[in-house]
Amino acid sequence: MDSPKVQLYGTDWCPKSAALRNFMQSRWIEFDDFNVETDLNADARIRALYDGELKFPTVMVGTDFIKNPKVPELIDFLKKHNIDH
Repeated sequence: MDSPKVQLYGTDWCPKSAALRNFMQSRWIEFDDFNVETDLNADARIRALYDGELKFPTVMVGTDFIKNPKVPELIDFLKKHNIDH
């Protein structure tokens, strides 16, 4: 059974979203990239986590998520899910 895939919820213009995207790409970590401004389903998924508020970047693995992580926090989060390339 495959482990859940990493999902990044952010925007194209957000520097924090870009930093997380660039970090994961530089480590060859596969992830799905969702733009919460243009993807209504992604917007709804994130608002459901935060009582109707849109908060990004959010990184999810399965049902576990972390909001606005710095790279060291993202590394710890990924390691927790055995994703540590």
